[in-house]
Amino acid sequence: MPRMVKCVKLGETLPGVGYKPFINELGQRIYDNVSQQAWMLWVEFSKKIVNELRLDLTSPAGQKLLLEQAEQFFFGTGGQNPPNYVPPQH
Repeated sequence: MPRMVKCVKLGETLPGVGYKPFINELGQRIYDNVSQQAWMLWVEFSKKIVNELRLDLTSPAGQKLLLEQAEQFFFGTGGQNPPNYVPPQH
């Protein structure tokens, strides 16, 4: 039986993220309060952030920005698309 959480992003009780995604307080909050389904939404959203802003995730500045975006996505305003983001045409 998976660990269930009351997801702060989706507002439902759902299976939680299976691991602490960051080794800090934010990672613990995500583990305790975010569902796997919401985490997958973040993964897709974070791809836009990394690609559009051309973040270097090996740099402290890139890591800081990504963590700030994760905080907003789950516990703040929900995150915003990067400036000049154009959705892919199918």
